[in-house]
Amino acid sequence: MIGLVSSQNDLIPGHIFMQPLERAIENGIYAGGGTSFKFSVPGICDGIAMGHSGMHYSLASRELIADMIEAVVSAHSLDGIVLLTNCDKITPGMIMALGRLNIPGIVVTAGPMMSGRFNNKKLSLVRDTFEAMAQCEAGNLTEGELSSLEERTCPGAGSCQGLYTANTMACVTETLGLSLPGCGACLAVVSEKVRIAHQSGIRVVDLVRENILPRDILTMKAFENAIAMDMALGGSTNTALHIPAIAYEAGIDLPLELFDKISRKTPHITNIRPGGEYFMEDFYWAGGVPASLKQLKSLINTDCMTLNGKTIGQIADEAVVYNDEVIRTINNPFHKLGGIAVLTGNLAPDKCVIKQSAVNEKMRVFKGKARVFNSEEEAMKVILNADIQPDSVVVIRYEGPKGGPGMREMLSPTASIVGMGLGDSVALITDGRFSGGTRGPCIGHISPEAMEGGTIAIVEDGDEILIDLNKRKLELLVDEKVLAERKQKWTPPTPKINHGYLARYAKLVSSAAKGAVFTK
Repeated sequence: MIGLVSSQNDLIPGHIFMQPLERAIENGIYAGGGTSFKFSVPGICDGIAMGHSGMHYSLASRELIADMIEAVVSAHSLDGIVLLTNCDKITPGMIMALGRLNIPGIVVTAGPMMSGRFNNKKLSLVRDTFEAMAQCEAGNLTEGELSSLEERTCPGAGSCQGLYTANTMACVTETLGLSLPGCGACLAVVSEKVRIAHQSGIRVVDLVRENILPRDILTMKAFENAIAMDMALGGSTNTALHIPAIAYEAGIDLPLELFDKISRKTPHITNIRPGGEYFMEDFYWAGGVPASLKQLKSLINTDCMTLNGKTIGQIADEAVVYNDEVIRTINNPFHKLGGIAVLTGNLAPDKCVIKQSAVNEKMRVFKGKARVFNSEEEAMKVILNADIQPDSVVVIRYEGPKGGPGMREMLSPTASIVGMGLGDSVALITDGRFSGGTRGPCIGHISPEAMEGGTIAIVEDGDEILIDLNKRKLELLVDEKVLAERKQKWTPPTPKINHGYLARYAKLVSSAAKGAVFTK
């Protein structure tokens, strides 16, 4: 009895086309000798929820998805599960359930969208439309051109076309060994994805027969490999929430410092949007995750077993790199260091994260004066009114897991800063988080968050802030006595939302430094 857990719905571009994949998985389950029982979980599209109150629910939905799968699978005593997923919080939520239940299972990520086209230029939704809105406000783009971009950046179904959270998690999932080789980057619209879905249905029945369990695969070494792949690809900073959360459900304590440790020894070997100019389709045709494993082989744990019965080392040996400009060798990387850096300092005693692969070299060390906002909406009004000056550090607080609640993504402010031409002269820091589409000197996950009385809660307009990526430092340059006085006067504000699921979420959720999980 195999559960087919599908997030297919009519709301999310990355999920609207999943019905043929459901049929392929079902046929695979039957071909393997099992019986398929489909049930669904909800999903939220971050691209649609972005920039308004809906984003409060995005990260929070991850825990709901894990809980729903636990409840249905346990209540019906299913023998195994196939998880059909694609987007930002749905994939980690499903895998968290798999680690928690520890029954045979396999993940099928539904695949990236093809790039759009306008004036013979390749387009991605997240970068070309979100930044275009601010460009239009700044007078650098006409409303007609903006409308054309909106119409043409999404030519069909699939997850966002760059290395944003959905595609980062798909590649992480494959590297963990929970998807068949090639699944992570395989495009939504190609027949290979249907074949992978069918083969996954067959394979899950074998996993049940062989009693191969998720925690046999989800070892610390496997998580180290997943982080190494994330660093090599320059993936979304959201993985610093999702990978520790998955590890937690698998019974492994994965400290945030591990990301920085692996980042320091893992070069950035691809240059996919948002930081670069390649698209997921380029990565797929260049060989995808298996080809990247081949290039990284000397830096990863090659003895890790995967659900297809081969080790990561065997998959790397069998892979072909079709384009070593898109997927470079470790001796010819785009950057010597991996995609994410973990910073600490008096502004973030429990650490914070930044996608350093998307930061201009001249902004790696930056000092600026604080412009403080207590919500994303406050910041957006000022940014779009062109009231942010160069050499500023935009501080957006009370957007953490508890304070948001839900730790909203700050793609609208970051994209607007870039669109207004301030990407190389203004930094942004927040106790919220960022979309995988964010680029520039943007620091998120500041812990402790403002709602818990972290230092970010007592920053004032005009304070100097130092960002030093080379020394991994984030410092508020204010005398300690002054900070102590401010701390004494601080009282937590009234919660923004005090009813329903989000109110319960705010009471249960842990710090971003621990993956924003519900602790036992």
